[in-house]
Order: sequence, then C-alpha cells, then structure tokens
Amino acid sequence: MSNSKVLDQKALSESDSSKQRGTTKTAAWNDFLALVKSGIIKSNLITVFTGLWLALHFLGMSFLKNLDIVVLAIIGSALIIGGAGALNNYIDRDIDHLMERTKKRPTVTGKASAKSVLLLGLTLVLVGTILLAFTTWTAALIGLFGVFAYVILYTFSKRKLVSNTIIGSLSGAVPPLIGWAAVDANLSVIAWMLFLIMFIWQPPHFYALAMRRVEEYRAAGIPMLPVVKGFKRTKISMIFWILLLMPIPFFLDPLGLPLMIIAMALNIGWLVLGLYGFKMKNDDKWAKLMFIYSLNYLTILSVSMVIVTLI
Repeated sequence: MSNSKVLDQKALSESDSSKQRGTTKTAAWNDFLALVKSGIIKSNLITVFTGLWLALHFLGMSFLKNLDIVVLAIIGSALIIGGAGALNNYIDRDIDHLMERTKKRPTVTGKASAKSVLLLGLTLVLVGTILLAFTTWTAALIGLFGVFAYVILYTFSKRKLVSNTIIGSLSGAVPPLIGWAAVDANLSVIAWMLFLIMFIWQPPHFYALAMRRVEEYRAAGIPMLPVVKGFKRTKISMIFWILLLMPIPFFLDPLGLPLMIIAMALNIGWLVLGLYGFKMKNDDKWAKLMFIYSLNYLTILSVSMVIVTLI
C-alpha cells in the first residue's frame, strides 16, 4: 500500500473520530437541556426580565448602571428553574415512560442516572439561590418558594389531585416577583399584578395542552382536568380563568393607557377564541389554537410592558 493511501485512510479515520466526538457532545448537551427543561427556562426568563425592567423603571434606576443585578437575577433564576426541572425529572422518572412527550427523557432512556440528576438539580438550585441572594434575600426566598411549589406541591399533587394545574400555577407565577425583588425587595402593586397575570394565565394554557395529550395523561394515571371531567368541563374552566384576567388591565394604569388597551384586547381575543371552542367540532385543533394563543399572549404582553416604558 502506498504512503498516500495510508495517509488518506488515517485522515478518514481521524475525521470519523472527530465527527463521533462532536455527535457525542451534541447528544450530551441535548440531554442536559432536556433534564433542566430549557423551554420552561426560556419562557420564565421573559417574565423575570419583565419584573426586573419594570422595577428599575418605577424606581428611576438605570438599566446599564445596574447590569450586575440584571445578570445575577437572570442567571440565578435560570439555574433554580433548571434545577427544579431536573428534580421534577428525577421524581417523575417512574411515570415518564408512559407518555409520548416524556418517554425520551434521559432519566427514562438511562442516559442519565437518577443519582446524577438529583445531584444536578440540587446543585443548580443551590448556586442559583446564592446568586439571587447577592441581589436581595427576598429574591432568593421567593426563588426557593418557587422551587418548593414546583418540586413538592405540584409534582406530588399531579398524581392525586385534579387541581394539580392550579397548584402548579404558584411556581409559574413567581418569576416576575423574583425579577422585581432582585431590584426592590418591597414588592409594589404592579409586581403583584404580574404575579396574578402569570397565576391566572397558566390554567387555560396548560388545560389546552392537557386536552391535546389527554390519552397520554390517562395512560400515566395523572388526573388532569380533561381526563377526570371531560372536554366540556375543561372548556368551561378555561373560560372562567380567562374571565379572571379581565379586571387586571385596570390595575396596570401606572404603565399607561396604551398598555391597558393592549392587555384588554389580548384578554378579549382569548375569550372570543375560548367561546368558539363550544362550536368548533375539532377539539384537538381548537386546543392547539388556544395553546398557541396563550404563548403569544404572554410574549406580546411582556414585550409591550417593556416597550411602553421606553416611549
């Protein structure tokens, strides 16, 4: 065999090894993102930032001059949310294999051991709490409450109580409070309105998802509202929660009339779409529309709150 052929084969072998290492690293990173539930982290950081921004705005503080607080709050929040997600994966590893959307989690496939996931979750929560404590102790305590509400109250109620979604809404509502408290430990009315918006927003958001995944939840023995009460009762409950959002814009008057109008328009649009569900024959399609609307609702409202302070 000529030297050139030997060199070519060696080059090909090195290339294959390099690709293999790259694939392994990518797979490991994807497994990590699945463990910490990166999608939940991203969506919650939007409201953390909103709380941060509004607190700085109402206190007349410069965003650029307080970047240290912003960075600590964002990273700290991301870590505790990710840690809570990992702990939830650790606890739910015995039922995740029963659901299509969770059966490929590393805790189910065996790519991550239960001990390593538990250690990861606790470490992230600890480091995240320390970072938040460098802003204010209030932010750190609220963050810990959010972890407790998600990992303990929600994770265990999910298996026994049909009200698990409402209980879980407590944890999902604390991110804007964390953001605000990182700047100002004395939470204002606006801060609590952000909490209420997030708390009320979650049931119709997750009920829509539960309707689309109803058979998976039924197979896993999880008493979600659509499983226990059926679709009609779920639709009525979604309308109820959307109606609770209606008064909220009137408490947002410090942010100005344009924001109040945007919030009310979003509420009315969601209500109209919700009522249309009683006429629409395809429940799965309607639930998908409701789910997508809820995501856009939260994004548009949060971004609008930031924009109106810049005008």
